[in-house]
Amino acid sequence: MNQELLHTLCEITEEEQHILKDGQGVEKTLYTSGTDFTVDSRKMLEAGRLIALRTHTRFVHFPLHRHNYVEVIYVCKGAITNLIGGKEVVVQEGDLLFLNQYTRHEILPAAESDVAINFIVLPEFFDVASSMIGSDNVLADFLVNILRRNQQKGEYLHFKVADVLQIQNLLENMIYSLVHNQENNDIINQTTMGILFLYLLDSVPYAETSVPNQYENMIIMNTLNYIEQQYPNATLTQLCLNLHQPMHALSKLIKNNTGYNFKELLQRRRLNKAAELICDTNLPVNDIIAAVGYENNSYFHRIFKERYGMTPRHFRVENQKKEMVRI
Repeated sequence: MNQELLHTLCEITEEEQHILKDGQGVEKTLYTSGTDFTVDSRKMLEAGRLIALRTHTRFVHFPLHRHNYVEVIYVCKGAITNLIGGKEVVVQEGDLLFLNQYTRHEILPAAESDVAINFIVLPEFFDVASSMIGSDNVLADFLVNILRRNQQKGEYLHFKVADVLQIQNLLENMIYSLVHNQENNDIINQTTMGILFLYLLDSVPYAETSVPNQYENMIIMNTLNYIEQQYPNATLTQLCLNLHQPMHALSKLIKNNTGYNFKELLQRRRLNKAAELICDTNLPVNDIIAAVGYENNSYFHRIFKERYGMTPRHFRVENQKKEMVRI
């Protein structure tokens, strides 16, 4: 890794300074607002962003917790020890650990020489990668399972890729762009993640994962691909015809496997595309609303504000001001 970048990542953070000074444990209010220790993406990500990174907090034991986002741990130096489902998972320098949403784990104290990156990733960020890697592989299964809200068994993928130069270069590029908040970094990083997944499939065995019913995974992957490709006009009726499934059975399968119904999954994709067009183009908002498949402008404004906390026009102004692109 570039030494200047590594030096930046090795710096003692303000949180770590307090830990060293006071000898206290993890300050949970920095991570969550609830009583259950679920690390909240709203505290980790700026509004409207799909991915961010922070260096792993050293010198302290992280008690059992989970996240309402996907966490990807990359070790730049030293090692980080996780306890997942009663199993010790040691992530060495150059390793990658993907932790699915709501997977419970704890982390043993890291020394100053143990430097790791925590990628904080919302499920929507993986839409590009999902379209690149196809189906019927371990990463496709993992992406389907991202939507599951109850990972009691502790799903993770541990890749030992220190010797794969292409993967190390891709990760360094992503880290650099996120540290420096480079313009247009979201779409670049989404594509980079897809390329990274292709290298992982081509060259790296996975350590362990809990894989649900393969037939159901195939149905869900086809559902997500259909929404990705046909979101302006997608309907549950047409999906049922495509998959030769009765509507009640398919609706139940989608809900049981993702935690969302078809309408919610479709709305998620349409809002993501609308946000992309708002940030990347000068198209009038009304034209964008029609382009992503909505006919009722008032309804679109209401659901957009519910998700992003602001109107589409305000969202455009804020993202242009920060020179960010939201995909």
